[in-house]
Amino acid sequence: MTEKFVDRLPAPEIAGVVIPWFTPADRPTPDRLQETSGLVEALGCQLGFVRPEQIRKKNPSFLLSGGILDRMAADLEAGECTVAVIDGALSPVQQRNLEKRLGLKVIDRTGLILEIFGLRARTKEGRLQVELARILYERSRLVRTWTHLERQRGGSGFLSGPGESQLEADRRMLDDKIIRLRRDLDEVKRTRAVQRTGRRRTGTPVIALVGYTNSGKSTLFNRLTGSDVFAKDMPFATLDPTIRKIGLPSLGEAALIDTVGFISDLPTHLIDSFQATLEESLQADLLVHVRDRSSAADTEQARDVMKVLERLEKESGLALPPMVEAWNKIDAVPAEQAEALRNLALSETDPPAVAVSALAGDGMDDLLKLIERSLLGGRLEIELDLSPAQGRARAWLHQNGDVFEERSEADGTSHLAVRLSTERLGQFKSEFPGLLGAL
Repeated sequence: MTEKFVDRLPAPEIAGVVIPWFTPADRPTPDRLQETSGLVEALGCQLGFVRPEQIRKKNPSFLLSGGILDRMAADLEAGECTVAVIDGALSPVQQRNLEKRLGLKVIDRTGLILEIFGLRARTKEGRLQVELARILYERSRLVRTWTHLERQRGGSGFLSGPGESQLEADRRMLDDKIIRLRRDLDEVKRTRAVQRTGRRRTGTPVIALVGYTNSGKSTLFNRLTGSDVFAKDMPFATLDPTIRKIGLPSLGEAALIDTVGFISDLPTHLIDSFQATLEESLQADLLVHVRDRSSAADTEQARDVMKVLERLEKESGLALPPMVEAWNKIDAVPAEQAEALRNLALSETDPPAVAVSALAGDGMDDLLKLIERSLLGGRLEIELDLSPAQGRARAWLHQNGDVFEERSEADGTSHLAVRLSTERLGQFKSEFPGLLGAL
């Protein structure tokens, strides 16, 4: 019975991959080859072959030159591949021409990542964002999708003028969908804003994990929160943002956000579509940049993460929050290198860092202390005495600040020690003038 069922399952797609490069600086590293292989496997495809190819002169019709294209066609046929992947950017015309020449489906890097995102989206918000990114991508490639673009006659009679072309009709249809999706995502933004306001009212600090895809963010998230969100050694294991509570040594409860990973050459469509989610990071009180220090491409990956964050900062008008770094996967490097990373993290690094292993649990206490120290760096400690008649001020401090010490005196006066952000301190002074004197 089981064997018959297995026989009926569709065979997995087999993908052949070419990574084009143009200058010595573009030449793919072993890490890039591994990343591309991981992307293909994350899509559920078998990997037929993956090969970098130097393109000395771009072919405007195919991108690949004649000899390289012939070799790719032969390898695709020999490996019985059903999908061809060009790990780079293809114009709509190039994609259409390659499909005709190779006789099978062709996707470029943007299309590959979009396909993976489509598989990973679980929440309504995630599906909205993926759908918007897909439509924006398709709209720019209508020339590939449609080959029947002759104009249809409008009206009736011999003298009737040309009507709307199929291309124009499809573009208008996609534009209508884009408007609806953006409207739905605006509602998501409003909901997120309400949730953020609620967290701020309670004085709960918000920490966001950011980093390159597959750097170990979800594993670290699970380790710190005791959760079991999906974490796997593959690109884009996390797509939908997740928020859980964590406990800090003296600040108490905080909110930790796990976000989608970044990647080199992250498609513009994805950044635009996921802006509502990505901006959640910019609204946090602290960013924890999770870096895979076992990767030879760690420096380049960190640079790619900062490029995306800086672009978001520019487009949203929101300032980047303070940042610390979690140097992850020290369990995956030789012992002497792990010790060197620990010592380097203890020195004055900018931003501050701590070496950790999310998988083994090493360095978690040190990371929590660093997070708390960084959060407190933007808070001021004040002490004040409030009479029973000033109960409203006491309630305000409990709601908007971190009251870490309180005692009642014999005369009914309450002595409070409170941590407040600079913004909250200004609000308190405005709301209750005179209570803090010249402070």
